[in-house]
Amino acid sequence: MELRKKQAIGENLLYFMVWAAIILVPVLNSKMLSELHVNLENILTAWRKIAPYLIIFLFHNSLFAPKLLLKHRYWAYLICDLLFITLIFWIVDLYEENVVQHIVDDAEQFADRHKASFTDLEIYWNIVLGFFMTGANAGIKLLYQSIRDEQEMEHLKQQNLQAEMDYLKYQINPHFFMNTLNNIHALIDIDAESAKNAVIELSKMMRYVLYDSGRERISLRQDIQFLENYIALMRIRYTDAIDIRVNYPPVLPEISIPPLLLIVFVENAFKHGVSYNRPSFIHLEIGYRDGAVTGIITNSRHAGKSARGSSGIGLENVRKRLSLIYGDKGYTLDIEEDDPTIYRVKLVIPTLHA
Repeated sequence: MELRKKQAIGENLLYFMVWAAIILVPVLNSKMLSELHVNLENILTAWRKIAPYLIIFLFHNSLFAPKLLLKHRYWAYLICDLLFITLIFWIVDLYEENVVQHIVDDAEQFADRHKASFTDLEIYWNIVLGFFMTGANAGIKLLYQSIRDEQEMEHLKQQNLQAEMDYLKYQINPHFFMNTLNNIHALIDIDAESAKNAVIELSKMMRYVLYDSGRERISLRQDIQFLENYIALMRIRYTDAIDIRVNYPPVLPEISIPPLLLIVFVENAFKHGVSYNRPSFIHLEIGYRDGAVTGIITNSRHAGKSARGSSGIGLENVRKRLSLIYGDKGYTLDIEEDDPTIYRVKLVIPTLHA
C-alpha cells in the first residue's frame, strides 16, 4: 500500500508540472511581448483555448483510465473516451456560435463556422488532438502501472524468499532440540546434577533461538556464544577422552552473519564423529578476514557410522538457506570426506550489512 501511494504521488506530480507549464506559457508569452504590462485579455483567451483539453484530461485521468483502461475493459474505454471528447468539443462549438459571438463585436472572429475558438481548429482536429492527449495520458498510466506491478512482484518475491528461509531455519530448530532433549533425558538417571546444568545451558540456547535467531542477521559474537553453549551441553554427555577444541579470535569484530548456520555442522560432527569406545575429536575454528567469516569444523570418522548425515534435513536446509541468502557464488562450502578417518567442512560466508 505504501508503494502504491508513493507511485501515485509521483504520477500526480508529473501531471501537475506539465499542466502548470502549459498554463504558465500564455503568461510568460504575454510578458515577453508586452514591454509595459501583462496583457490579461490575451492570457484569458489562451486559457479559454486550453480549458477543453484540461477538462478532458481530468475526466480521463480520474475516471476513464482507472475504471476502464487499467481494468482491461479496452473497448468500453475507447468508446467512452472518443464519445466524451466529441461531446466536449461539440459543446464548445455550440457555445461559440450561440453565446460568444453575441458578445464579441469583431464578427470576423466568427466568419468561419464549425470551429471551436478555444483552439481555433476545426472540430475534427480538436477531437484528434484530444484523443492524442488522452492516449499520452493512458501511456503514462500504463507505464506507472507496469512499474508498480514490477515492484510489487519484486516485493512479493522477497517476502516469499524470506518466508522460505524462515521455514528452513525453523525446521532446523525442532530437529536440534529433539536431540538435545534426548541427551538431557539420558542424563537424568545417570547424573542428576549434570542434567540440571544441561537444562541451564539449554535455556540459554532457547533464549537465543526464540529472541535472536528470528532476525535476518545476528552478531558473530552471539552466534559463537550459542555454539559454546551447545558444546558445553555436549561436554556433559561425553567423557573427557573426546578431544573438543574451539578456537576463535580473542577480540571479535562487530560484524553480522545469518543465524543458525554453523550449529548444523557442529551438531553433525557430534552426531557422526564421536565414538564411545574409540578416540574421537571435534575441532572448530572460526576466523574473520577480508569481509568474510570462515568456519572450519573437523571431526573424526569411524567405520560403520555415516559421516555426513546428508539424508537429514539439517545439512540440506543449510545449503538451501545459503543459496537463498548469498546466491550460487556468494559463499563457499567445501566438504572433504576422502580421508576415511577425518571429515572436514569449510564454510566461508560474507558478512551481512545492517
